[in-house]
Amino acid sequence: MKKKLFLAGLCMSCMLFSCTQPRTGVVRIAPAPEGEPLNVDFNVTVDGQTLPVFNARVGAVERIVRDKSLLDRGQSIYELTAYGYFEMEGSVSVKVTHREDIRTVKILPSSAGISATVSGRTATFTLDRPRYLTVEINGDIFHSLHLLADAPETDIPDKNSPDVIFFEPGVHEITHLELTDNQTLYISPGAIVRAAVQPPGPYPPVVLLKGKNIRVCGRGVLDASLSPLHTRSVIRAEDCENVRIEGVILHDSPGWTVPIDNSEHVLVKNLKLFGYRANSDGIDICGSKHVEVAECFLRTMDDLVVIKTKFGKSAAEDIRVHGCVLWNQSAHVLSIGAELRQDVSNIVFEDCDVIHDIGREWTLRIYHCDKALVSNIRFENIRVEESVRLISLWIDSAVWSRDAERGHIRNVTFKNIHAFGEPMTVELKGYDKDHAIENVTFENVTRYGKPLTREVVKMNEFVENVSFR
Repeated sequence: MKKKLFLAGLCMSCMLFSCTQPRTGVVRIAPAPEGEPLNVDFNVTVDGQTLPVFNARVGAVERIVRDKSLLDRGQSIYELTAYGYFEMEGSVSVKVTHREDIRTVKILPSSAGISATVSGRTATFTLDRPRYLTVEINGDIFHSLHLLADAPETDIPDKNSPDVIFFEPGVHEITHLELTDNQTLYISPGAIVRAAVQPPGPYPPVVLLKGKNIRVCGRGVLDASLSPLHTRSVIRAEDCENVRIEGVILHDSPGWTVPIDNSEHVLVKNLKLFGYRANSDGIDICGSKHVEVAECFLRTMDDLVVIKTKFGKSAAEDIRVHGCVLWNQSAHVLSIGAELRQDVSNIVFEDCDVIHDIGREWTLRIYHCDKALVSNIRFENIRVEESVRLISLWIDSAVWSRDAERGHIRNVTFKNIHAFGEPMTVELKGYDKDHAIENVTFENVTRYGKPLTREVVKMNEFVENVSFR
């Protein structure tokens, strides 16, 4: 009897012990394709599993060199950053080893609240959920490590379906793909699809979406580095309805990376994007409605997420951009314009982290040089860790103008914006008394911890009804 009681007590103790232990994570890592060159600066493990670390081209370190590369549209001026991607559940341990001794380590976005312990050349930290992190060693913000952790895929298409274009792990080369009604493009983890759009021009997009119920998905890489300049885009949605673009990693766009043109009901989610060539905008939403951009990572050499109505075909409305991590080296971060020839309304940019903005333009902007009415715009819950020019609402003529008449900006709110940098200019500039900026609210907006006040905002006489809360 005593032996039975002892065993029962031991079993109960084991049950209690197992229940109180921290839940361990699950990690899924795809191997690198054979022969694919890997980054030499970083070695990474996730819960003890080796993570392949790849290279991506990004803009040059020096501002004058970046500007030169934009002007001459050169393709030979770039730096290499590093990235690795994986899927995870639960909590995982990440170990990053650098080629040099680590004096300092910074993990961005700061809102993630992640710090590392350092020993020699190795930094270790815990990741409690999927997110997109940037690890900067010894103050080097350019040659950083991007860790792209996603939740496991749950809706992988059937590779045997006639409506599915399915790329298995490995390296593949394509020229041009077109997806129409009810088709899906899937790029597996461990797959790299290299696109070499062929002359003669004008060059089509690498992947053109045109129709209804179209999906692009997966965790692999779509690399446009072999495509010539003036290739229209990497993934272009044109005249579409009910489109999902999610999960994939995009490299080296020779033009706008993901334009969404004259389309409705579009979701762009968990997209990871690196660009260094001239005009390599991230996501351009043009004359489209009911669009959501969610939980993406973008690092490019031109606008990151921008809304336009460029050809005067249709209005842009009901657009939400949220949960994104943004690294800007050249132009705008979150913006509306230029090229606003039809009305823009009901736009929300919220809950985003701008981890760097060292560009020549503005972090949060409405850049208006045509005739449209831009109204009911919200920038909310945005954390800006580096900015030079923070906020601009602007009406005037510019090189992009196509309309003789100027437009209007009305009902714009900036709420819970917290920014650091120098000098972080804020400007409001209307065009004339008939084309003014009206009804602007700044609520809980701070620069380097201090509330934004009227005295530091540059305003001309064509700005009406501005409030500070």
